[in-house]
Amino acid sequence: MEPENPDYTAQLAYPVTPVRVRGDLDPALSRWMWLVKWLLAIPHYIVLFFLHIAYFVLTVVAFFVILFTGKYPRAMFDFNVGVMRWTWRVEFYALSVLGTDKYPPFSLAPNAEYPADLEVDYPERLHRGLVLIKWWLLVIPHGLILGALFGGGATLVMQSDDNWASWATVPLIFFLLLVALIALLFTARYPQGLYDFVVGINRWSIRVQAYATLMRDEYPPFRLDQGAREPETR
Repeated sequence: MEPENPDYTAQLAYPVTPVRVRGDLDPALSRWMWLVKWLLAIPHYIVLFFLHIAYFVLTVVAFFVILFTGKYPRAMFDFNVGVMRWTWRVEFYALSVLGTDKYPPFSLAPNAEYPADLEVDYPERLHRGLVLIKWWLLVIPHGLILGALFGGGATLVMQSDDNWASWATVPLIFFLLLVALIALLFTARYPQGLYDFVVGINRWSIRVQAYATLMRDEYPPFRLDQGAREPETR
């Protein structure tokens, strides 16, 4: 009997996810440019505001098309993936990773030259009944975890002169980025382990977004796949 192929077995046990997120760390990040990148990205925020309105409308339309036909119209799918891709590049540049100083392109298309990109495999068929519950009920467990990662953190309590207290929750992702930026400021290096963790959080969020907005039927894994690139096998 021939020995089992370990690579083949691994692929069966850990299939490659249909949602793939890439974020390559810029090895020559500026010590100070992170102070202004959020400001430089304002033109992107304006465009993305309108793109996300279109994204929402097309997702609603896709809901009914999938419900009756089991298919996600390809043109709408490609557009919405493009919006996700554009958003990820801006987040990678200026908001939730700060992993590059290279200004994001104003484009929905994939770009192998830019440090951040994503792909979502087009599904030939989607489950018609699943569309009724996956966008809200089935994503609740993921929402709780991601809420802790993005919304959880330290609670700051402030006492006023009138003897009443106010508080605000500072997201965990903010603290992670703060530590990274302090290290960048003094060492000119983004700590690799911290970077991998931050990208992993964003990757998890993007996978859940693709599922919740009806792009795939495969349930997102409860897994923090860290690092710049997707593992080749799962």
